[in-house]
Amino acid sequence: MSDRRYAVIHFTDGTKLTLDLPKQSEDANIARRMQKILDNSCLTIEADGSLITIPMNSIKYIQSYPKPDVLPDFVIQGATITD
Repeated sequence: MSDRRYAVIHFTDGTKLTLDLPKQSEDANIARRMQKILDNSCLTIEADGSLITIPMNSIKYIQSYPKPDVLPDFVIQGATITD
């Protein structure tokens, strides 16, 4: 499997930002990393030699793929988007 990952940040104003990024951590650490990100008031991303800081209250949701092979036990699995 490729070490490339993709994320689409959907903003509350209807815009989106698509990122191509390397794998950030081992799947076993994903729950801890997710919690650290959500505990901050801003999402901070290093991209193309710059630092991007996005207030969490401007983010509607983040879609990332492919999903990790191992997911935390609080994740609902096997869903299908129908709209």
